[in-house]
Amino acid sequence: MKQLDRCPCGAPAEYPACCGRYLDTDLCPDTAEALMRSRYVAYVRGRTDYLLSTWHASTRPPALDLKCEPARWLGLQVRRVEAGGPSDRHGIVEFVARYKIGGRAHRLHETSRFVREEGRWFYVDAVV
Repeated sequence: MKQLDRCPCGAPAEYPACCGRYLDTDLCPDTAEALMRSRYVAYVRGRTDYLLSTWHASTRPPALDLKCEPARWLGLQVRRVEAGGPSDRHGIVEFVARYKIGGRAHRLHETSRFVREEGRWFYVDAVV
C-alpha cells in the first residue's frame, strides 16, 4: 500500500475504509479512539463541520477557524486508551499529534475525554 493511500490517522488502512467512512458518510465511530482518530483527520482535512458535530454540546465552541494558523499535520500516535468501547459510556484517549506551523515543528500531547450518548461518541474536553 502506498503511503498516499493510507489514512492520515496512522492506521494501516486506506482513508475510505478508515476515517473516511465517518467523515464522508453518516456512519458514527463505535469507539472513543475511532472518534479521536477521525477528529484528527478532520483537522488534517480542514473539516470544521465534522469537528463541531462530534464535539459535545456542553463544551462545543460556536465556531472554529482552522485558517487563522494553518497547520501541516505530520502524524498521530495514540499513547493510551481507557474504556471508550462500544458498550462504555465514557472513554479517555491520550495521544501525541505532530504538526508544523510556519515551518516550525510542534507536538500536541493531549489526554481527551469522550462521552457516549444515545449510541454516539462525542469529544468533551482535554488536558494538554
